[in-house]
Amino acid sequence: MWKQVTVSIIVALAIVLQINVTPAEAAGLQGYVDTGDGYKFLYPNGWVAVKTTKGADIIFHDLIESSENVSVVISQVDKDKKLSDLGTASDVGYKLGKNAIAPPGSGREAELISAETHEAKGKTYYILEYDVTLPTSKRHNIASVVVSRGKLFTFNASTTDRRWGKMKNVFKDVVNSFSVA
Repeated sequence: MWKQVTVSIIVALAIVLQINVTPAEAAGLQGYVDTGDGYKFLYPNGWVAVKTTKGADIIFHDLIESSENVSVVISQVDKDKKLSDLGTASDVGYKLGKNAIAPPGSGREAELISAETHEAKGKTYYILEYDVTLPTSKRHNIASVVVSRGKLFTFNASTTDRRWGKMKNVFKDVVNSFSVA
């Protein structure tokens, strides 16, 4: 009798939790939507937004590991341009590494580890992964790049090399969640 009651309570609790918790919440992620610029993404719970005056449109960072962050940078491109017009995933990854992540004179070096293409809702996204060497440390970056409505969107997630092992799967989920209208 008690076994049946216990099993019934566990099943009921599981159903209630399943209904009220999204997969993102279960994974410790929450959503951000920018309706003005037309993009959205997931980021880890407990991170805070940082308003910027130039460069990134938005930055979120961890309160404890403040150098761990995600950001969105929006650049103008010709209205008729598609992502493939800018080059292959490897071409764009190389250019992004040399011009944005580790520009000349920055003291940083970026090595493109992988460059992949995926399609979602009729849009092409390039997923780019980098090892970044700074003068005093190493970092790991993953970026999602897409062109939409005459804009090039670059969504970047970055952490220290030391934390990469722990954050790798979370960052991959976060970067893959990025989408534009």
